[in-house]
Amino acid sequence: MPQETLTARREYSSTANELEETQDSQDIDLTILLAVILRSKKKIILGALATALLTALIVFFVIKPMYTAEAVFLPPQMSPGSGMAQLASQLGSLGSASSALAGGAKGPGDVYLGILLSRTVADKVVRRFDLQSVYKTKLFSDAIKVLHARSTFAVGKNTLITIDVDDHDPKRAADIANGYLDALREQNGQLALTEASQRRLFFEQQLEKAKNALADAEVELKLTQERTGLISPGGQAQVEIETTAQLRAQITSYQVELAALRQGATDDNPQVIRLQSQISGLQQQLQKMQNDSEAHQLGNLQLPTAKVPGLALEYVRKQREVRYHEVLFDMIARQYETARLDESREAPVLQIVDRAIVPDRKSGPKRALLTIGGFVVGGFLAMIWVLVKYAIARAKQDATRAARLDELRRAASF
Repeated sequence: MPQETLTARREYSSTANELEETQDSQDIDLTILLAVILRSKKKIILGALATALLTALIVFFVIKPMYTAEAVFLPPQMSPGSGMAQLASQLGSLGSASSALAGGAKGPGDVYLGILLSRTVADKVVRRFDLQSVYKTKLFSDAIKVLHARSTFAVGKNTLITIDVDDHDPKRAADIANGYLDALREQNGQLALTEASQRRLFFEQQLEKAKNALADAEVELKLTQERTGLISPGGQAQVEIETTAQLRAQITSYQVELAALRQGATDDNPQVIRLQSQISGLQQQLQKMQNDSEAHQLGNLQLPTAKVPGLALEYVRKQREVRYHEVLFDMIARQYETARLDESREAPVLQIVDRAIVPDRKSGPKRALLTIGGFVVGGFLAMIWVLVKYAIARAKQDATRAARLDELRRAASF
């Protein structure tokens, strides 16, 4: 028999087998599958009951019950001319694009929801109640994630904001919910949500700068006083002038007396020598006062008269700088007080409707629902197991499929 004929017969035989397999696979319809399931209904029910029992044991003895504490507050309402109202109106006029960018914020409720979800508020709550050790997390950020997962914030149609906190300890759940209110109130006082708050914050920063500048100017004036010896330029100059005048008058008086004495006495006369000595000493003192080339020592209030104008000019400049900063500081301080009073009148005040109380009823887990779910899942898995077992048994009846199963088993083994 020619080789080509043998090859054609083999191909024909393979095609016939595939057609037969296809015909066999088409014979498996829903009625057969339903019959298989009904024949194994006891196994399926037992599997479902076993899964339900296991789920019930886990729910009742392994999973800890959860309690939900609820706190409710009313966010500050927007006045027509407030900065928050203007911001909301501008966002509303920009349409859907602005709503997407701003997270859909249209009122104070959405603003305070954003603050509640902020990392700063969560950070304060986690640190206050030491939730990192409570939740047994290695990283602080993981504790914040767990807190956010157990916290729910919602704005109702009546504009009230509800804070729900889930925890295994009912008292801790109430404390955390009230802790959110305290952290929100603290954060609300730090944020400039109104125009008055923004003005107060601006003047507060400017007041701090003016205060530092005034302190620097006072230090410069103090150093100038220590270096020049000037405390009161006008008074010290007057003292210098009077002292100089007295010295010059004494010198003139002694010179007149000496001239009168020389009318009948020689230079060797003791009185002439004494007067000459006194005149010379007074002239040296006067010259020293008028032009002292030696460095001025700290604490010495007597100044050379030749240097008084320059030193006084330097002192006056430093003193003028101090007065300028004093006036500026007083002006900013008055404006800051005005802005602070305006802020106290317009400050957004959180109105707490309900503080969280210790819940006396468990909110989870839903034991009955979970048990029913376990029963359904167990029955479904048992049904799949029955169908797979039937398919394998039927495949073993066919030599070709049995060979393929063996090949699959060998490929799966290590």
